Amino acid sequence: MQHHTHAHDDDVVVFNIGMTIARPHRIDLWWPVFVAMPRMIAELERHRAAAERGEAEDLGFLGATTLMGRRGPWVVQYWRSTEQLYRYASSADHAHLPAWKAFNAAGRKHPGAVGIWHETFAVPASGVETLYGNGAQIGLGAATGTVEVSRRGARARTRLGSRVA
Repeated sequence: MQHHTHAHDDDVVVFNIGMTIARPHRIDLWWPVFVAMPRMIAELERHRAAAERGEAEDLGFLGATTLMGRRGPWVVQYWRSTEQLYRYASSADHAHLPAWKAFNAAGRKHPGAVGIWHETFAVPASGVETLYGNGAQIGLGAATGTVEVSRRGARARTRLGSRVA
């Protein structure tokens, strides 16, 4: 069995964002919110690729995983810093701010139809431990790459806070 761990050695910001649908029959109210996030993730992925080629500024976005839960969809995003996350969120040059303004306008007209939520965790490099077994690659490992688990240690306790050797 092959075991891997994340390759990222620096601090990371884990940003969870999602929506809840209170009125499923009102697709006209929740669909615009639902489709806004994939557009933002696509924009961030394009910008990340351009930054890797040296053609754009690094926004700090490392990657994302989209999940579906009982209450609705959510996205786990990985960022280099909270400053970069907040800069993206408040920039008029990117997709988030217009989507946020549209959501607020719709929310005032139809309160309670669609809920949104987010959680931000600033995690020091010493607070991250991962394991990906038998080819599983998701989360931080998918966003930043993986290395053989032996590069950090065979046990979770050993990997927590270790750097790639």
